[in-house]
Amino acid sequence: MAFLIAAGGALTAGCGDAPKPAETKSEPVAKPVPAEPAKPAVPEDIQAGAQALLGTETTVLLYGDLAKNGKQQFLAANVVPKTTKNNNIPGTIITRAVIAQNDDGQWKEIFRCDEHLKNAKGFLGGTPMSDVSGWRIATEQDPSKGLSLYLTPLKGVDDPAHSLPIGVRWNPQTKRYQTLDRTYEHFLLEQPTMGGTPKSVLH
Repeated sequence: MAFLIAAGGALTAGCGDAPKPAETKSEPVAKPVPAEPAKPAVPEDIQAGAQALLGTETTVLLYGDLAKNGKQQFLAANVVPKTTKNNNIPGTIITRAVIAQNDDGQWKEIFRCDEHLKNAKGFLGGTPMSDVSGWRIATEQDPSKGLSLYLTPLKGVDDPAHSLPIGVRWNPQTKRYQTLDRTYEHFLLEQPTMGGTPKSVLH
């Protein structure tokens, strides 16, 4: 009996000393990530100017003092959507592009990229003689030199030398966009017709 009483007391004591459930540590709450600010809408006059030059399916890629010449310009293009079946090429692919400049309130085209590269003086030097149906476009903006375009012809080119990007930049001496040589340092002169453009001009 004494043994049973002692055992019972031990059980009673054991029940009273049951360990408390472990306290659960709360996980730190992640702070909400602020949403990126919405990109400002393209001003209506720029959008209208771009559509007047390239049609309704036009994307304004850049606008502002692109050439660092104190005048407003925009770069707009017909961009090939990535949903297009045959557009599996990396980068931004275009069929046409223009740069326009605002002179006395009017948007005037000063550079065009379609089957060829052209400005008001003619066909830009060093570009493919054959028609090009598509281009990969890349841009770079320098605080002093302004906008540089790098255009890689994708189709319709019969010269392997043109697998490299063609550089285009504003020439402050001639006051127009011109192509650059392979060092991207020196400007090339225009040709009035494609027949007068030597293929070896960039070699």
